[in-house]
Formats: sequence, structure tokens, C-alpha cells
Amino acid sequence: MATRTEYLLSIRPVISSAKIYDSMSSDELFQNKTLRPIIKMQHDLFIAVFKNYIAKRKNVFYELTLAKQMGYIDNAIHKDMKFRNSVKGMIIGQFTEEEYALYIKNSSALNKRMMNIVKERLLDSIQAFVKPEVLKAV
Repeated sequence: MATRTEYLLSIRPVISSAKIYDSMSSDELFQNKTLRPIIKMQHDLFIAVFKNYIAKRKNVFYELTLAKQMGYIDNAIHKDMKFRNSVKGMIIGQFTEEEYALYIKNSSALNKRMMNIVKERLLDSIQAFVKPEVLKAV
């Protein structure tokens, strides 16, 4: 039977563009070996969670200009601590015990990296956040 660590590592996507060099800082190495694959794997969940976030806030997001929608995403990720902690939990829950031990050594810097990657993925997927009525009309 596979261990939790073996299972977690086996289901992560491989990101061929995430380079790993001996000269990298430990934070950058952790970002490329652990954070990026986990965040890529959880991408569809993050989209669903953000759609729920929009709905819980009375769909104001849909009335905003594109620039303001981008700011809304940035604000949700960086300023809304409840949402931010929820997203962090979805990522940290996918860590192996060894990765968690590395994470807690420099969690503040790694949290910044983590949130910036998630923010960029949401911004790159902004077309996924279409007002529900628009989808029904198509």
C-alpha cells in the first residue's frame, strides 16, 4: 500500500517549465518543486471557490470593469484574511510531512509566493468568471 507521501507526489502534475537549479534559493526551489504543482492541481477548485466567493458577496464582481475585477481578485487574495487562509489551507493540505517541515521554517515568505501564484492563475482565468445569466443565454 502506498504511503500518503507517495500518493500525494504521484497525483501532482509535472510542470516541465518549472526549472530547478543548484543555485536557487530554498524558497524558489520549494516554489517550483512543491507550490506550483499543487496550485496547478488545485486550479479548478480555486476557480470554484472564487465563484462562490463572488456569489457570497452579492455578485458585485460581475458589475465591475475588467480593471476593477482584477483589483477585486488582488484584494480577495491579499486583504481578505478569511479567504486567504482558506486558499492556504487548500494548498498546505496537499503537502507531505517533509514539505510541511520545510514550509514552517519560512512560512511568511512562502505564503507570499503561494498567494501571488494563485492570484496570477485567477487573473489568467478571469474569463472563467462570467456572470451566470450570460452562460444561460448562450
